[in-house]
Amino acid sequence: MSAPAPSPLAIVDAEPLPRQDEVLTDAALAFVAELHRQFTPRRDELLARRGERRAGIARTSTLDFLPETAAIRADDSWKVAPAPAALNDRRVEITGPTDRKMTINALNSGAKVWLADFEDASAPTWENVVLGQLNLIDAYTRSIDFTDPRSGKSYALKPADELATVVTRPRGWHLNERHLQLDGTPVPGALVDFGLYFFHNAQRLIDLGKGPYFYLPKTESHLEARLWNDIFVFAQDYVGIPQGTVRATVLIETITAAYEMEEILYELRDHASGLNAGRWDYLFSIVKNFRDGGSKFVLPDRNAVTMTAPFMRAYTELLVRTCHKRGAHAIGGMAAFIPSRRDAEVNKVAFEKVKADKDREANDGFDGSWVAHPDLVPIAMASFDAVLGEKPNQKERLREDVAVAAGDLIAIDTLDARPTYEGLRNAVAVGIRYIEAWLRGMGAVAIFNLMEDAATAEISRSQIWQWINADVVFENGKHATAELARAVAAEELAAIRAEIGDEAFTAGKWQQAHDLLLQVSLDQDYADFLTLPAYEQLD
Repeated sequence: MSAPAPSPLAIVDAEPLPRQDEVLTDAALAFVAELHRQFTPRRDELLARRGERRAGIARTSTLDFLPETAAIRADDSWKVAPAPAALNDRRVEITGPTDRKMTINALNSGAKVWLADFEDASAPTWENVVLGQLNLIDAYTRSIDFTDPRSGKSYALKPADELATVVTRPRGWHLNERHLQLDGTPVPGALVDFGLYFFHNAQRLIDLGKGPYFYLPKTESHLEARLWNDIFVFAQDYVGIPQGTVRATVLIETITAAYEMEEILYELRDHASGLNAGRWDYLFSIVKNFRDGGSKFVLPDRNAVTMTAPFMRAYTELLVRTCHKRGAHAIGGMAAFIPSRRDAEVNKVAFEKVKADKDREANDGFDGSWVAHPDLVPIAMASFDAVLGEKPNQKERLREDVAVAAGDLIAIDTLDARPTYEGLRNAVAVGIRYIEAWLRGMGAVAIFNLMEDAATAEISRSQIWQWINADVVFENGKHATAELARAVAAEELAAIRAEIGDEAFTAGKWQQAHDLLLQVSLDQDYADFLTLPAYEQLD
């Protein structure tokens, strides 16, 4: 008697979308279902392990490099696979969601790489998940165009040799996709995003002289990197492409991953491309993990934590040294400024700050860096051109002068800055404005001339939580309390209503966003990720 056929994936509670059958084919869904069967149990174990590690940090208020992997760090003989030609020069990378207009603009931007984002810059509505995949398929088949319904402006792709190389970022391990289920169990969003993209585009990208390249977000340990590596091995065999075709860049945006950079590269070594320094999520991770560690772990206003802060400097310099020791790319952080169409002086000051930041990264040995807006591509390009010249990267700069001790990465109290009342107000204002847009399906949002994503909201609500629980006293004598946070939130909500008018306010999700921000900022039981309760409210 033959074995029963495996259950198919079910599409649950989702309105049909135009052309969804081109993405949600039987063969693609069978592949995603197989990924789910093979790898979700390990995902679940690793999520449980995160909780155990967090409990250990709560007990000890410290972290260290892992003794059990010391031999990997001490072995100078291993390197990651050489970079494919399409990923050898990454001096400027632009980030953004996969909506149709952004897809064209990012590919045309002049950046070397586009981080096509299904994660922090995309709210995971079913429409964004499915149509984002469709937009990438259309881009690779050059059947994509877009006309802005408001301005009438048309967008089309430049010639192929002028387009950025795509590196796709699936969702983090913690988020499930409720609309795709197997026997009543939702599939991890990471496997949905990776699986659909890889299945449809791996061979197509090889034919274009590129390949299926990925950014891996929210990684917390080398064991999570090992899981991804096993997924890559399985996927390449499944579709019949050579092992090592996939390339992955890992975001070092959690404090625990900062202690396992070499091990992460080692686990992915046949598929590794580099590491990236993700600033806001990194700060969020420090607050999350050391939130009960006392006053020495209290962060000041997020804008006071620059990349020159000693503990941030330790993190970025260790990242460059680690990458170059192992032959990998070191990719720097985000320039999030959104140029003003009305205020040239604001732009002048901001552009100077962006240039200083990118000059520092290029001179520190980074091989490339991120920008959020096409107007910043030439600024970042000039900074890296000045250091790299005709070279594609500077991996030969081994930065052997860098020596980072375990304590240096968590020496938060070396920063000469304190939380301020204005910092609280900004955290509340940005948090409400971002969450409101996210609940309407927008993951990348311009707020106060900065491109904000989910990491911004995470650091905002985490700082409110931390300041209240650490009983911070602001410079004006006010204590950080739940009552103060509620009062500031009420004022900000009233200010938004006055700014946009009653009709727009009522049509939006402002009260809902206000309530959710306060929930995740004030609940004693700290939510691991803001996006988990937010996803329950996402239409």
